[in-house]
Amino acid sequence: MKNLIHTLIIKTALFAVLSLTLNACGGVPDEKEKTASAEKVFSVDEVLEMVAKENDVTRTLYTKAIVGEGKKQGMKFDEDWRKNDVEAGPLPALFLRGIATSIRKGTVPLGLYLGSDFPINNANKLKGKQADLFEKIKKDQKPQFFYDEEQKLHTAMFADLASADACVTCHNNHKQTSKTDWKLGDVMGSTTWQYPADSLSYGDAIKVLNAYAKGTVDTYIEYLNEVESFKNSPKPEIGDKWPSKGNYLPKPEVFLDSVRKLSSFGTMKNLLSFK
Repeated sequence: MKNLIHTLIIKTALFAVLSLTLNACGGVPDEKEKTASAEKVFSVDEVLEMVAKENDVTRTLYTKAIVGEGKKQGMKFDEDWRKNDVEAGPLPALFLRGIATSIRKGTVPLGLYLGSDFPINNANKLKGKQADLFEKIKKDQKPQFFYDEEQKLHTAMFADLASADACVTCHNNHKQTSKTDWKLGDVMGSTTWQYPADSLSYGDAIKVLNAYAKGTVDTYIEYLNEVESFKNSPKPEIGDKWPSKGNYLPKPEVFLDSVRKLSSFGTMKNLLSFK
């Protein structure tokens, strides 16, 4: 039953993205528009920037409205949240990792990972060209685009900021941290996206955005399933309310609707810019 509900929610979420696109374009495309949609109309940099902005909205909402407000209600978030004896939700960085894992399991060749010069997990330490470019990002917070010759992938790096107290507190107090003086607004790392082609059709751009949307759904539902399995911790009520109102968590469609409302205008403006 859970798998059926999961599938229905994913289809609903992706349908919302596609419906928004079709409505903005004036309905179902005619043959001329179908031909145009098959052409390479976006550079890979444009598409990676679009999905990066979607990610900024999602992560900020999760970090502030779920983790930040949830902690005030006594909710717990832990890097070992998937372990059977840990009753907690994913920290923001692990929420992103969950999205990346979901994307990797799909058919869209989109890569996503988080790196830093002071990571908690040393495996996430930036090296080589990315480390050099990250020095520029720390200074001006502008994205960096380049072609990774070794991996044969077009790569885009975006500043990952300490956008909430939850980020600062967690990183400063973590037992494995190598930096204890993080402040709100600091560039804590970079979110890196990769894609093999140098340009994408309209349809392929939609597939990239939908792969990210599906990853968000997958990870958030996994968190809610974890909550339902709690035996020794209070279970937040899952419905239409948010943690700011008490011991509540929004159901997937409520969370995703908020993401869509916050990000849809900018995304659709970019998607329609080629017409």
